[in-house]
Amino acid sequence: MRIPAAPLLFGLLLAAPFLWGAATLLSGDLARWGAARIGAPYIGPNLQLFLAPVVLPFMAGALWGLAARTSGARALVAMLLAAAPALWMFLMGGGGAASLGVNLIFGFAGVLLLDFAFSRWGLAPPWWLALRLWINLSAIAALALTVV
Repeated sequence: MRIPAAPLLFGLLLAAPFLWGAATLLSGDLARWGAARIGAPYIGPNLQLFLAPVVLPFMAGALWGLAARTSGARALVAMLLAAAPALWMFLMGGGGAASLGVNLIFGFAGVLLLDFAFSRWGLAPPWWLALRLWINLSAIAALALTVV
């Protein structure tokens, strides 16, 4: 299934900072260049650990919008599940950089499981899972580099 242009572009914009952060972790030259040109907050773990707590609830909020497309008990369950990642971020956001990184990895993995469920329930458009799969996997891989 082909992902429409607007969601694809927005997905790239969501994934790009994670990939940039990972690249600056893997390359000292790139990290030095990035720190000198755009500033230390926008490279490596700094970027990922400040960006991910914003992106995770945003991605869950998109699921909440999909949950609103149904009704009854299914809507209630879907809305509760869609709110869970934001609550997870609120409860697990502290504890230092390594703990935050691990909790974010679990959060993005949880959102990915919810993406699968919402797709299976017919709440998401046909292209949804293809888009969300690579966004979530990009975030998880980049955060794993940060944690290691």
